[in-house]
Amino acid sequence: MTMSEHSSQIFIPHSALEAMERHSLDCYPEEMCGLLVGNLAEGRVERFVPCTNIAHSAKVYTIDPKEHLKAELAAEKDGWDVIGSAHSHTHSEAYPSPTDVAQAPDPGWHYVIVSLASGKAAPRSFRIVDSQITEESIVSA
Repeated sequence: MTMSEHSSQIFIPHSALEAMERHSLDCYPEEMCGLLVGNLAEGRVERFVPCTNIAHSAKVYTIDPKEHLKAELAAEKDGWDVIGSAHSHTHSEAYPSPTDVAQAPDPGWHYVIVSLASGKAAPRSFRIVDSQITEESIVSA
């Protein structure tokens, strides 16, 4: 599947964006992380699942594998999938770092980055396929 076959937008409800912002601020000064659960084919997030950053770092994140599995099972039970991840950048813009690109586990996933650099949470979403970064619009309702 090529990037042109993917939608250039992702649908994220206000409640999920607010949860990402809260989790970003709660985890500060460490990076927050979490999973996006929803419908991959439609590019639609149904919920954000906050996770523990077991790296406990302001520069990198590692989602707790047990929490990831729990989120996968809960999503499956509801007829959804884990369709991406979210994490924060505490002091830099919301754009995938070389580490983010290297660690992007799935070319089908959406990657939301919430920047706290301005003092206000600013989310942006990306697709990362074969180290190529493409920004997508966040549509919220």
